[in-house]
Formats: sequence, C-alpha cells, structure tokens
Amino acid sequence: MNKLLIVLSFCLLTAIIPAQQYEPVTKFDPTRNPEQDLKSAIEYAQKTNKRIILDVGGEWCIWCHRIDAFFESHKEIKEFLDKHFVVVKINYSKENKNEKFLSKFPQIPGFPHFFVLDKDGKFLHSQDTGVLEKDKDYDELKFIEFLKKWALLK
Repeated sequence: MNKLLIVLSFCLLTAIIPAQQYEPVTKFDPTRNPEQDLKSAIEYAQKTNKRIILDVGGEWCIWCHRIDAFFESHKEIKEFLDKHFVVVKINYSKENKNEKFLSKFPQIPGFPHFFVLDKDGKFLHSQDTGVLEKDKDYDELKFIEFLKKWALLK
C-alpha cells in the first residue's frame, strides 16, 4: 500500500508541476551566457529533432532587425524556420563580443551571421546572410533554399 501511495503521489506531482519549457533567446543581450543558451538549445533540439541556428548580431545592427522583420512578414518562411530549427541569438556588441564562445566557429565577415549546428551542437555550416539580401531586405527564394538545404527534413 505504501508503494502505491508513493507512485500515485509522484504521478500527481508530475501532472501538477509542468516540465521546464525551453525559452528561446529572441534578443541580442550582452548579459546572456551563450554557452548556457547553446546547452539549453541542444537539449531542446535533441528532444524535437531539429537543427540549431546561431544568429550572431546585436541590437545596434540594422540588418539584424531587418532579418527579424523579414521572418515576421513572411509567414511561410517563419513557420518553416520554427518547424525545423531552434534559433539562438548570440550577442556581438562593444559591451560583449562573446569572443571566447565565437572563437569555436569560423570568422564572421559581417552581421547578422548564421552558424548551422546539428541537434547535438556540432558545427555544420557558416552562412553569410549578405548573400541572402535583396535591395534593403532579404530574398524569399534564397532564404527558403538556404533553410531547406540545412533543415533536417523528415
């Protein structure tokens, strides 16, 4: 009887207390710890079978804001991105260049810049987002081709 009570109590507690949810890093924040952010992203990517995109940039970067606006105004691309990738913003600014963390990856020619990682955090690809631009925005076709090339399609 005692074991049954313990099992029932455990089941009740796990039903009441929600599992800790992954909280995406959606802003370039110089106070964040990119190592910890990546660790959390890896755990979530492994559970959801997604790849990871490290979005490197800063709040100072006009093209970083344009890329965010591009995703918000292109529903199909945003949905594809969310379905296949865990996106983690990594701050690069005069307040914090995150040099130790970024030294593990190829040199960045400009911002924003993407690093594609597998679900275990292994580096796969370095993407200059400048080649995805069109005028003062981003090119839909180039962007979806990039995402499809690196998505883990099921």
